[in-house]
Amino acid sequence: MTRVEHLIKGASLVLTMEQIGARRHGLDIRIVDGVITEIGQDLTASGTVHNAAGLLVTPGLVNTHHHLYQTLTRAVPGGQDALLFGWLKTLYPIWARFGPEEMFFATQIGLAELAISGCTLTSDHLYLFPNGARLDDTIAAAREVGMRFHPTRGSMSIGESAGGLPPDSLVEEERAILDDTIRVIDAFHDPRPGAMVRVGVAPCSPFSVSRGLMQDAARLARDKGVMLHTHLAENDEDIAYSEANFGCRPGQYAEDLGWVGDDVWHAHCVKLDGQEIDLFARTRTGVSHCPCSNCRLGSGIAPMRQMRDAGVPVGLGVDGSASNDAASLIDEARQMMLLQRVSQGADAMGVDEALWIATRGGAQVLGRDDVGQIAIGQRADIALWDMHGLQSAGSWDPAAILLTGPRQVKHLFVEGRQVVRDGHVTTIDLPRVLERAQVLVDRLME
Repeated sequence: MTRVEHLIKGASLVLTMEQIGARRHGLDIRIVDGVITEIGQDLTASGTVHNAAGLLVTPGLVNTHHHLYQTLTRAVPGGQDALLFGWLKTLYPIWARFGPEEMFFATQIGLAELAISGCTLTSDHLYLFPNGARLDDTIAAAREVGMRFHPTRGSMSIGESAGGLPPDSLVEEERAILDDTIRVIDAFHDPRPGAMVRVGVAPCSPFSVSRGLMQDAARLARDKGVMLHTHLAENDEDIAYSEANFGCRPGQYAEDLGWVGDDVWHAHCVKLDGQEIDLFARTRTGVSHCPCSNCRLGSGIAPMRQMRDAGVPVGLGVDGSASNDAASLIDEARQMMLLQRVSQGADAMGVDEALWIATRGGAQVLGRDDVGQIAIGQRADIALWDMHGLQSAGSWDPAAILLTGPRQVKHLFVEGRQVVRDGHVTTIDLPRVLERAQVLVDRLME
């Protein structure tokens, strides 16, 4: 097997994320076959050499929550100014017209956008499968782009006729859901260190699946040794639904169903109270914080400072592009920092902590100890940022990238493969992808 080697040479500043705020100057980083094998100064040049003078180097950012299929339904009229439930009601009929091609191209565009923002690992929550669409479509798209991918087999089983929110055309029989979940785990999940694909189990939400499916999903995931994911406590409507239908708050409902533990992460959690935060900290249950989407839908500001102080594992998510209209992890980190400051004071969260959450914090939430930091033995998921551009001009502290910029990477490596070079995605023909996606969007709009 041919040895593939890269040397990142003379990086002006490296944020290693071994601890919050850890930084080193003038480093070389050797990558061999997708792994960081040597870090130091004046390393012998071999393989492909990348001049990192004037560049900031960070671990690749980690996205812990997305709905990549939504990339084709940004800024849809009727949903632009709606709360969560009304927004869903507007979009469900459009998503019901998706098929395999829409899933594939939406995923590729979303992944390319994430990569440009410095992201190397993303989860995805796909919970509807109309017209023959399968999780396989998104996995195929991610393989072409070259992103490290954690797709989750989501589901909805309670339609409008049974008191649920989604239309009946988008729900599935629960036995079929479980059978297909087993199929995709057996076909694609890789538990080994350095895995490029890991599959999770992810019923959509407590208001779109039954109690029985939530329990069966938890048992299946633990039998297969994979992680669990769902939406929880996103807004006031969510809390009211839980209290009216389950007689308890969402955190209690999750605990009753076995949906807590270090193999579980929940998206949003904007409305967790003190007892629920303590529960998540005690059980090491993860949270994916999606600040831009929470602002867009008016859901509120998640109590991130309280979660962090209590010891809850926390990562960042962009959420779906229909509720965010963008997929930028670096912008998400800045938004998180600003929201904590505006709600709790300017000293509530600093740049170093926000970047740690966006990298190593997200890796921990997804159960990865092989990415999220720059250290010998870690997988080579690395972002390089050019600090000579307009957005960084006048900055006294290159590490304060969330205060100044840039907002896009110069280079990006995933498993040692260069996915972005000089700000452009190298692995797919992006203009062709965009052209085909616009045809699909036009067809949906008809």
